[in-house]
Amino acid sequence: MVVTLKDIAKETGKSITTVSRALNDYDEVSSATKELVHRVASELGYTPNIFAQRLQKQNTDTIGLIIPTYGPRFSDPFFSELLAGVGNRAASLGYDLLVSTRAPGDYEIEAYCSMTQGRRVDGFVLVRTRRKDARVECLQKSGYPFVAFGRAEENINFPFVDEDGTYGMKTVVEHLASLGHQRIACIAPSSELMFAHYRLQGFIEGLAEVGLEADDSLILIGDLTQRSGYEQANKLLDLPSPPTAIAACNDLMAFGAISAAQERGLVVGKDISITGFDNIPMAEYSHPPLTTLHQPLYQIGGMVCEMLIHLIRGESLEREQTLLKPELIIRQSSGLLRS
Repeated sequence: MVVTLKDIAKETGKSITTVSRALNDYDEVSSATKELVHRVASELGYTPNIFAQRLQKQNTDTIGLIIPTYGPRFSDPFFSELLAGVGNRAASLGYDLLVSTRAPGDYEIEAYCSMTQGRRVDGFVLVRTRRKDARVECLQKSGYPFVAFGRAEENINFPFVDEDGTYGMKTVVEHLASLGHQRIACIAPSSELMFAHYRLQGFIEGLAEVGLEADDSLILIGDLTQRSGYEQANKLLDLPSPPTAIAACNDLMAFGAISAAQERGLVVGKDISITGFDNIPMAEYSHPPLTTLHQPLYQIGGMVCEMLIHLIRGESLEREQTLLKPELIIRQSSGLLRS
């Protein structure tokens, strides 16, 4: 049998209004009455109606995250770590996390409009920002709270946490050049994605800083999947003068490139060097272990979540925009150029 406020009121001899105010810790209720009401509520096994409380407060205590993804399968470990960070931090602060998936485009924007108009969530975490991001424009126009993992090109007047992809790829190129590599290729995602734009920019600037010229034939575009890394690496290895090193802009494409090299009998880390970006958990245990750039995805998830909840609660942010420097993790997939 469900215990109600009426039951507690009957047992304590107080009005239903007084019981409700005592349970919600109103200042005008005496400490003695609060103690009595809480004790009786505990003895009767009273559980508050969370949905009624949320309706009364006109909020949901829920944050939203719509993952931009194509196809029937969702297998990118990048999102798994990030989601864990967002979800665990949300739970610790008394919020739920509503996760949905949409392919980028009109249906995705419709989902944001539907969720804001129906007030299904109190705010959003945005991921995989784009150079011209319609999601940012939509949420700014509606005045809905959001925090992004990533920047946008035209409008960066919003709160975000991001990693410095330009710095990261410069570090990779410097590392590979220090090992003697001069034919260094890059497998990058579409530059419509802001992080891809910055990473490719870092690759090109890194080459210039070590005295190497960018060769368009050594820069190919993938779609962040292992399959595309495999396909693009095969194209690079089929060149008359193939690269001796491949810098992939995420770990999954690096894994695909490793498979392509190994199928040809190449020893990765000796005959060819291959690097990634993100340091997903599998990177340490791939064969060979992957040299990559570490960004703390779990911690970033927690950071953007906490920033968003501060905004939802009307609290000011200590820092509205944070740019983190990724750390180069050197493992066996990169090695000295064989003479």
